[in-house]
Amino acid sequence: MLSVHLICVGKLKEKFYIEACGEYVKRLSAYCKLHITELPEERLPQAPSRAQIDAALEREAAAIRAKLPPSASLVALCVEGKLRSSEELARLMDDWSRNSAKHLVFLIGGSYGLHPSIKAEAWVKLSMSPMTFPHHLARVMLLEQIYRGFKIIEGSSYHK
Repeated sequence: MLSVHLICVGKLKEKFYIEACGEYVKRLSAYCKLHITELPEERLPQAPSRAQIDAALEREAAAIRAKLPPSASLVALCVEGKLRSSEELARLMDDWSRNSAKHLVFLIGGSYGLHPSIKAEAWVKLSMSPMTFPHHLARVMLLEQIYRGFKIIEGSSYHK
């Protein structure tokens, strides 16, 4: 069974996000070993400088690296990533599960995204949309797309 990890910067606080994620965690238990790691978002002043943001992102990247399982295939969610359809993501997931991927790790940054160095380490850069979403909502959307991907792979009617 494929091991899927979500490493997320920022803790879910809103009940509706927690409940939505919980539903997809439950659904995904039949398809993969899912691990969700929440890392604290670095505190910044109200109007941080670019240098302060970069330093915070670098510290967050170090915290992410410390949580990576060995032999991980990284997927970084970032605005400059490639837009993919649900079917394309399902094909990638299927390829990963059939090949050498022991741990498929999706990275979701905090409100300032991910440090360029961690994005450079990613096997795939994935964009959810050219629109901007709260990173907590991106977690729900990603969990749904991973679930949808598994349903597509099995040929279910979930994906119409």
